[in-house]
Parts: sequence; structure tokens; C-alpha cells
Amino acid sequence: MAVEANLIKKADLARVREVDFAERFAGSVNELTKLLGIARKLPKREGSVIKATKAAGVLAAGNVAEGEVIPLSKYSTAQVTLGEIVLKKWRKSTSAEAIVERGYDQAVGMATDAMLADVQKSIRTDFASYLAAGTGTASGVGLQAALADAWGKLTALFEDAGANMVFLVNPLDAADWLAGAQIPAVRTFGLTALKNFLGLGTLILTTAAPKGTFYATAEDNLTLCYIPVNGAGLGEAFTFTSDETGLIGIHEEPNYERMTAEDTVTAGISIFAERLDGVVVGTISAQ
Repeated sequence: MAVEANLIKKADLARVREVDFAERFAGSVNELTKLLGIARKLPKREGSVIKATKAAGVLAAGNVAEGEVIPLSKYSTAQVTLGEIVLKKWRKSTSAEAIVERGYDQAVGMATDAMLADVQKSIRTDFASYLAAGTGTASGVGLQAALADAWGKLTALFEDAGANMVFLVNPLDAADWLAGAQIPAVRTFGLTALKNFLGLGTLILTTAAPKGTFYATAEDNLTLCYIPVNGAGLGEAFTFTSDETGLIGIHEEPNYERMTAEDTVTAGISIFAERLDGVVVGTISAQ
């Protein structure tokens, strides 16, 4: 008997799951870039070096007598290498026994969702690591005072750009403040964000910032670089389902030799600050 037209086959369902995974990830990345105010998303090749600008110098004495030559303050900028953009690879395998015991959706589908969350977490952690290399400093007694100090320094530095500020803060440092405040929150990419927090900017709660420490920078200082997994010659050797931009790729297939259902995921994404002197590493002192 001939196969009926438009019959939905097992391979079609696998393709649907792959598309859903890729589109959900790409959608969450786009939401994150909007939240952070990132206007630049640059495709790069594997191994491209991420560099940031670092400014340093010495301010000359300002006590100059009448008519005397004012001494020059000398400052210079240098390129600091933060690292390379690396194509990361992940794989998970679910046994036939696990599928029989818990059903496909629970054994495979829920595990895929967890994998998606962990991929996002790895990107968040790398982002915080880049910000931790910032050369600016700020401090204050309590959350509000510390953030205000950072806001003032960044506003002076990016005065001409008129940029909005972004703060990465540990949830434990913000818990006491938020307990008595009614502030609408946005949840995306595994992060909770508070827009226009105290009129200072966007506050992002993440455990990637250690308790007692926060990171702050201007939106205009942030850039996202990525390796397009639907390009770079990968398509000639591998079959990945990806979103339109190629932020992430996934391939699902059975392994009959081991009787497992396997998923392979790949992505190369880095969010970094272009100016390290435009990144504040702040300290929150106990009240």
C-alpha cells in the first residue's frame, strides 16, 4: 500500500524538536541582547581573538602657579586579549531503558530542556568572567550606595554617549532590598532583570557575580560575537538544525549500536566589554 501523502513520520517529529530547541535559544539570546542594550552582534570565525581596550596613565599635579606651564597628564590605551571565541560542543545520551521506564517526553524531552538551560548558564558565566576583568572600582555601604557610586563613575566616563547602565548583582545582595519593594521584573535567559532600578539602570540578578561583589558597565560598551554554526563549512560535514543567524545548532539521532537517543549541540557565543576601564567591579559593604 502506498504511503499516504502528508504523513507525519518519526523523522519529522525529531526535526520539529530540533527547530523548537534552536528557535527558543535564539529567541532568548535576542531577548538578552535587548535587555543588555547590545546593538552589535558580530559573526566571527573559530579562534577569533577577543580584545578589549584598557586605558592607563598618570594625572599630573594640578597645583600650578600663575603663569607657569601646566604639566601634561599622560594617558595611553592598549589592547588586552581576553580570549578566543571557541566553538563549544555538548552531547547527551538517553538509554532505551530510561525511555521505557519514564516515557520519551520525560526521559529525552525534559533532559533536552535542562541541557538548553545549562548552555545558557555557561554563556552567562563566561560573560561575568569577562566583566570581572574590569579595571574600574566602586564601593558603598549597602546595595544602593554601591550602585550609585558605580553609576556616577560610569556616567562621567560615558557622558558623551549618554548610555544606560547595566549592573550584575548576586541575588543575595539584592534580597533585603527587594523584600520591601514592589518592582516589576523581567525573566529571560535564566536571568531576572529589574529595569530602571532606582533610576540607575538595569539590574540583573545572577549568581555569576559573587556575593558582596557586582559588575557594572554601559550598554554601549557591550558586544556579542558568535560563530555561525550554519556556516563556517560545518554544513558540509555535519547536519545541524539551527536558527536563521546560526547562534546554536542541534542534531538528534538514534544510536542503534548502543540503543540510545543522542543529542549533539554546538555554539560559540561570547558577550564581552570593549573597554575594560569602562567596567566597574564594585564592592558592597555591610550596613
